[in-house]
Amino acid sequence: MTTANAKRAWAWEHWFGLIGLALLVAGVYIGLFVAPTERFMGEVYRILYVHVPLQWNALVCFLGAGFVGAASLWTRKAWVDGMLAGVIEVGVVLETAGLLSGIVWAKPTWGVYWVWDPRLTFTFVMWLTFLGVLALRRFAEEHRRAPWTAAASIVASVNAPLVYFSVNWWRSIHQMQSSPETVHTTMIQPLRINAIALLLICVWFVARRARISLARRQAEAIAPPPRIAPAESGA
Repeated sequence: MTTANAKRAWAWEHWFGLIGLALLVAGVYIGLFVAPTERFMGEVYRILYVHVPLQWNALVCFLGAGFVGAASLWTRKAWVDGMLAGVIEVGVVLETAGLLSGIVWAKPTWGVYWVWDPRLTFTFVMWLTFLGVLALRRFAEEHRRAPWTAAASIVASVNAPLVYFSVNWWRSIHQMQSSPETVHTTMIQPLRINAIALLLICVWFVARRARISLARRQAEAIAPPPRIAPAESGA
């Protein structure tokens, strides 16, 4: 795939980003000013309109990293490796923001900033694991970077289903997954809007990251070799 073809293939990415940003603004506004106050948590629950979509999309990125990693090992394509790097990087950013927003919400709700319950523990381990994948990618030799990143991503993605199902498998301070039957429509709408918005923004960032990675590799491939000055002859 040439750089010109890549630009045509990913021309849609900017629309994804713009639509995602517009939806995010709408979702945040509805969550802050339209959705009713939660009966038990009060106004602090509005943090969840950001925290929950962040965590949902972080899980999507980390689970997706396993599939993209498998595709990278199978195809050995540079653009797939660039997409894998983007998925991991975006996932780490989302998870970092998700952990921080969760800490802000937990203090007034639980009385502590952090508890080592199953979901929080698995989430923290997942975050550390993918930070390790990025560190491995950073320090790996060029010819080993793509396969090592792909293999490590497949292993690390196992954490994603553990995080999701942890509240069902073990006793947890976290509540189980909500549904339209347990959450009022006016409360669940901004959650869905923000989740879709962040997903579109994630697609935009990953596509941009893959394009930049591909363009960089192609530039390196066509760059002329360094000139070596002839050795001076002795007197």
